[in-house]
Amino acid sequence: MTDLELKTNVETELNWEPSVNAADIGVAVKDNVVTLTGTVESYWERMTAERAASRVSGVKALANDLEVRLPFSIKRTDEDIAHAAVNRLDWSVTVPKDRLKVKVSQGRITLEGEVDWQFQKEAAEDAVRNLRGVKGVSNHLEVKPQVSTTEVKNAIEAALKRSAEVDAKNITVETFGDQVILRGTVHSWSEREGAQRAAWRAPGVRKVDDRITIVS
Repeated sequence: MTDLELKTNVETELNWEPSVNAADIGVAVKDNVVTLTGTVESYWERMTAERAASRVSGVKALANDLEVRLPFSIKRTDEDIAHAAVNRLDWSVTVPKDRLKVKVSQGRITLEGEVDWQFQKEAAEDAVRNLRGVKGVSNHLEVKPQVSTTEVKNAIEAALKRSAEVDAKNITVETFGDQVILRGTVHSWSEREGAQRAAWRAPGVRKVDDRITIVS
């Protein structure tokens, strides 16, 4: 697939995504690496555009340079955003209570604290990223290690084999304490992300070093 064909496919996918205003988004492609530029009205829309582009077949990497520009009518103070974020986290059943701190500066949320699982870290970010007025989220939550290296490795390998979206036979898993290294080859960017998700779901994993390459 040529860069021009991939550019057209990404633009079509962005236009197909109903929650994204593709009119203000530019797409550039070089060597199958996609760059998104332009403006969106929310951090949630920025992440949705990134997911839409990354699921297009042929994308090997993606740079999201979209800028969040809030309409004047929905601007909120940092204090308003902080209160809304705390309330949203309190209502979430997947986020541990009294272990998270929320800081807001110029519309950007920073999450700090400690959780037991990667899915809890992701759930906390998901809970606040679509709040009105948010321009960005920095997730500094740390995952507390819980199990042995061998158990983590076995759990990830089993998850990869179960996954319908990943061809596990060409992927190897290495573990060093709470860190995981993925090696091997896949056929698409989305398949590579599927392998990452499988690794992050293992208990106690704090870092995933993804060295998987995408081949035709």
